[in-house]
Amino acid sequence: MRLHAKSMIALATVLAGVLLVFFAVRPRPVRVELGTVGIGPLQVTVEEQGETRSRDRYVVAAPVAGRLLRIGLREGDPVAPDEVVATIAPMPLAPRERDELTAHVAGAESALRARRAELAHTLADLAQARRERARLERLGTEGIASRQRIEQGRNAETTLEQDVDIARHRALAAEADLRAARAGLIALPGPRSRRPPSVEVRSPAAGEVLRILEPSERVVAAGTPILVVGDLKHLEVVMEMLSSEAVNVTPGMPATIEGWGGGRTLPARVQRVEPSGLTKVSALGVEEQRTNVILDFIDGSARLGDGFRVTGRIVLWQSRRVLIARLPALFRCGSAWCAFVAGGGRARRHRITIGHRNSSEAEILSGLRDGERVVLYPPNDLADGSRIRTR
Repeated sequence: MRLHAKSMIALATVLAGVLLVFFAVRPRPVRVELGTVGIGPLQVTVEEQGETRSRDRYVVAAPVAGRLLRIGLREGDPVAPDEVVATIAPMPLAPRERDELTAHVAGAESALRARRAELAHTLADLAQARRERARLERLGTEGIASRQRIEQGRNAETTLEQDVDIARHRALAAEADLRAARAGLIALPGPRSRRPPSVEVRSPAAGEVLRILEPSERVVAAGTPILVVGDLKHLEVVMEMLSSEAVNVTPGMPATIEGWGGGRTLPARVQRVEPSGLTKVSALGVEEQRTNVILDFIDGSARLGDGFRVTGRIVLWQSRRVLIARLPALFRCGSAWCAFVAGGGRARRHRITIGHRNSSEAEILSGLRDGERVVLYPPNDLADGSRIRTR
């Protein structure tokens, strides 16, 4: 009896040791975070910062060299079409420059007279060709003129019609050259004054003064930009987008404007993608190929101006009902995609197929079901069949 008790104690001691060893070497459950696969909406978008600009923007420049008088307008003032926005007192011309201008005008006038005479001569030839064609057709009905002779008359009339069109365009070009030559005469003094008259610079369209480039009085050269006029009722957004992303954007795609300072997003639409790219250097010193993508506002109620910073988001693809999973649950396994599915206290690796994806979620085409729990941010020591514990 005493021997049997000792045997039981020894056996219990051995079993306790075995259990201690088993629990000591047994893998501990991996603590993980879980997410749920579900059905919902998914959008694939591309986001980039941009600037607003007036669609109808005009840079008003000095037509002649001279002293620009101080501009009385201020930025934001409304202007009407053909309204005087600046005044320039032309610089007096040297004798050689004055002779060149007058000679240029005289040459342009002579060229215009020659082109008009050429047009009148061609019109007379065309009238004669039409009378000759009509006479030949009349003789043809009587059987006197041959068909070949009639065709020659028609061909001569067609050729002269084209010559008249060419002569008319040459006359119009000569008139434009004469106007350009006479425009330089504005810098010449009048018959009763030793100083040339002041030149009034007018606004080309209605809008607002967006920027005054020359606010003070000073001497400017011909072609110097003076101010910028634009219509703030018709704004657009210009975004410099990576060319690798811009190839997926097409005109008409829906978009939204965010980060403009208001408490809501503004609907927009892609107007166009410019065909040429430009090289930009990023903040890290990397050269990038970018192109301009233009967005149109659908709702123009926001109080925005020219050159305001905004964020544009273009919707490349969207669906209201797809099976989606969070991107932290997906990882590469060879050339495919995989995810760990939690069930029964263990993690099982599933090979999956994904479709569209954005920065946070992906469309699941196969490998997962609605409602399944997946491991988010799977650690490196997690393997197929590992025991897991939820954090």
